[in-house]
Amino acid sequence: MREEIPQALDGERIDRVAAIMTGLSRSAISNLITDHKILHNEEIVISGAGRVLTGDRIEVEVPQDDSGVASLVGDPNVEFEIVHEDDWVVVIDKPVGLVVHPGAGHKDGTLVHGLVAKYPEMAGVGPIERPGIVHRLDRDTSGLLVCARTSQTLQQLSDDLVARDIQRSYLTIVGGSPEAPQGTIDAPIGRSRRSRTKMTVTEAGREARTHYEVLEGWENPTPASLLRCTLDTGRTHQIRVHLRAIGSPVLGDSVYGKPDPFGIGRPLLHAAQLSFTHPGNGKPMHFDSEPPDDFSGALMTFREQNLSSDSSQ
Repeated sequence: MREEIPQALDGERIDRVAAIMTGLSRSAISNLITDHKILHNEEIVISGAGRVLTGDRIEVEVPQDDSGVASLVGDPNVEFEIVHEDDWVVVIDKPVGLVVHPGAGHKDGTLVHGLVAKYPEMAGVGPIERPGIVHRLDRDTSGLLVCARTSQTLQQLSDDLVARDIQRSYLTIVGGSPEAPQGTIDAPIGRSRRSRTKMTVTEAGREARTHYEVLEGWENPTPASLLRCTLDTGRTHQIRVHLRAIGSPVLGDSVYGKPDPFGIGRPLLHAAQLSFTHPGNGKPMHFDSEPPDDFSGALMTFREQNLSSDSSQ
């Protein structure tokens, strides 16, 4: 397996890049390095701590019977809505609570298990544990994402994502309101030193940029606003981290935000719009998704409790 490093992975460790490429665990990658099975720009890798640059080439020789590769068996019981499907792509409207791909604590019952059950050919598209996945949504974030049915499609859409040619807009309800009715949050995001499971704004992080627009604002039962956020980049937890950084945390977000007044118990964040160029025919594709019932219910309650005041932005 040989790949050229995209800009999105510039500066990453070799072992992490190899793990992303193959779907193997870090320990399995470490064993391959020890066995001289990984090349970086045609040279044998002797340490996974080395860094890659955009345009570098990584080659990994994965034994066919390597026990680090777990076969992914489709699960027809996984429920999700298909918004669009053709021979190249599948557009999904992901429900709240569905994990996109296997990871720590989530070995089965994920979206990709459901996708492989319906589209068996996707099992061979991309990394073993993330077949067909171009971008992801957090477990408790609902809404749209596009998946690839062929390796060529996955490569094209991944390149488009890096080039920022895939447009993704989200609706979210936040505490309070940003100082400006619209703006851009341009702040690098990286791992928190205090908690490795959390992300934070840090000078040592990777470039991250979020555009936002205030759509509505309310005072009751608590000061809050409805925002549309559009991503220039796609860092882990980007919207949640950026909005917290400007003092408008996502309601219901127990990690970065603040409790919502309705006890919904999940971040009120929904991937509402998705646009991309079709990798097969070159036509522009655009999709819209209405928020799920819990999000819509919160919107309705805010609007009803603020009818007496002109709170629109």
